[in-house]
Amino acid sequence: MAARRVRRSPDIWPGFVDALASLVMVVVFVLLVFLVAQFFLGQALSNRNQVIGSLGRELAALVDQLSLEKGASAQLRADLARLTEDLKSTQAERDAQAEKAALLSHDIAALEALKAELEGKIGALDAALGESRMRAADERRVSEEARAQAALLNRQLDVLRQDLARIAAALDASDARDRDQKVQIADLGKRLNAALAAKVEELQKYRSEFFGRLRKVLGDRPGIRVEGDRFIFQSELLFDTGSDALGDRGQGEVRKLAATLKDITRQMPKDINWVLRIDGHTDRRPITSDRFPSNWELSTARAIGVVRALVAEGIAPERLAAAGFGEFQPLDNGPGEVALARNRRIEFRLDQR
Repeated sequence: MAARRVRRSPDIWPGFVDALASLVMVVVFVLLVFLVAQFFLGQALSNRNQVIGSLGRELAALVDQLSLEKGASAQLRADLARLTEDLKSTQAERDAQAEKAALLSHDIAALEALKAELEGKIGALDAALGESRMRAADERRVSEEARAQAALLNRQLDVLRQDLARIAAALDASDARDRDQKVQIADLGKRLNAALAAKVEELQKYRSEFFGRLRKVLGDRPGIRVEGDRFIFQSELLFDTGSDALGDRGQGEVRKLAATLKDITRQMPKDINWVLRIDGHTDRRPITSDRFPSNWELSTARAIGVVRALVAEGIAPERLAAAGFGEFQPLDNGPGEVALARNRRIEFRLDQR
């Protein structure tokens, strides 16, 4: 059997594999180059975004701070307006004027401190703005939004400077008002002192008349005397020893005193704010009992007893005052019985309340 010759086709697979491998290597190389380029581009974009975000946060913080300062300036202007109204509406009494003048001085000091603080903050904002501009110059790819925010910061800084100028003007006006108020307070003090002196002189006239009439009514006798601006009863004329109860003779003396006082008070002008003070005094000999642990209690109880008797005779209670001094305000420091008797007394003083 004759051998047949077989015709073979050419084998292309190895070439195909080589071409495919080459293509894969090219694709891998291209992808590698793309990834490297993407990495560096991402890094550049990330740094740019971080710079822009940092600038945005700084600008937002500066805007918030400027807003707070504007609010504080508005509150300060409202406080100045309120203080001005208060100073205009309260000029009746010297003490109130002095207190409000002190408050105004305090607010002026606060304004000066705020002015200094605002000037410092403006300097800090100028420095921050300068730094921001330097960063904007160095960073060429800063967005238009950041530039707009920088312009807004400039406008807000100008507004803040205007507010500072208005505050300075208000401070000058407040200084002028403070000087005027001090002049008014000084003038008011002079007028008030003159009025007080006139009232004291008028009360002194009625006190002298009251003591003169009282001396005529009670008579010139031992145990009753006038010393300066005081009318003095020895305790024995009104009270028994160690007692705070008025005796019959003491009640009679108090009735005479009340009648004279009512007669005098009917003649007094209504604007004299007078009070009759009753002071109880004892000698230095100690007293100890369940009712009176010391001379203080005894002297006070006697003064209150006289006050109650005068109220019962029709004297207004708001015109009376009682005080007890015990043995601590003696008239005579001598050791004898005469000195002790002089110190046991009830004093009446017509005074201005």
